[in-house]
Amino acid sequence: MFKVGSIFIPVTSLEESTKWYEEHLGVKKIAEWGEGMERGVGFCFPKSDVQLGLVEVQHSQSTEFTIQANKKNVYFNFIVENIEESYKQLQKKGIQVTELKDSGCMKSFEFFDLDGNAFSVVSEEESSPFHEVQVRKLQQK
Repeated sequence: MFKVGSIFIPVTSLEESTKWYEEHLGVKKIAEWGEGMERGVGFCFPKSDVQLGLVEVQHSQSTEFTIQANKKNVYFNFIVENIEESYKQLQKKGIQVTELKDSGCMKSFEFFDLDGNAFSVVSEEESSPFHEVQVRKLQQK
């Protein structure tokens, strides 16, 4: 069966972005690949099987798609246990964040990396059908 292996993010400076992602997201470098204009670096998260890859590009490219005229959506999100703490930590580090939204059983906000790539951060309450406990129950059926 299929499962997500890696998520790739376009960055214009591999060296600067590598340091930024390590410092702000707590990822650990697995390895670098390529040379010239075909370079990248792969990371793992401390508590996830999904890997993160940065791929160097010449020009910034969006990590969002357009839903309606001015409404955009990110391609993926990060899940955190304590969203308020994550929000405060990113703000404290001077990272641009949107307002923290409370949608009932989910809280969320977005932040931006050095290239202006947008990323969503979410925290689901256990009653949410998208919470990992509920998803595990569905997977076991």
